[in-house]
Amino acid sequence: MNDDHIILGIHITDRLKNAVEVQKVFTEYGCNIKTRIGLHDVDAHACSPSGVVLIEFFGADDEAAAMMAKLNEVEGVLVQKMVFGH
Repeated sequence: MNDDHIILGIHITDRLKNAVEVQKVFTEYGCNIKTRIGLHDVDAHACSPSGVVLIEFFGADDEAAAMMAKLNEVEGVLVQKMVFGH
């Protein structure tokens, strides 16, 4: 197990089109998701089609890499990783 804090930033360019596929990956790796925060612009007149999800990942580096690879396979999704070591 990795003691580093792994944060995955997931940019989704078309939430309505790609949300189902992204959620399938989140469900598959549900036991590895310690914290999940979704961000998108919304106001009284519009809801942004794009958004960012931040995941605090729990698990080994190879599991994080596998989740990232599956997410990156979804059209319109880009994943970046931040690692905070001790």
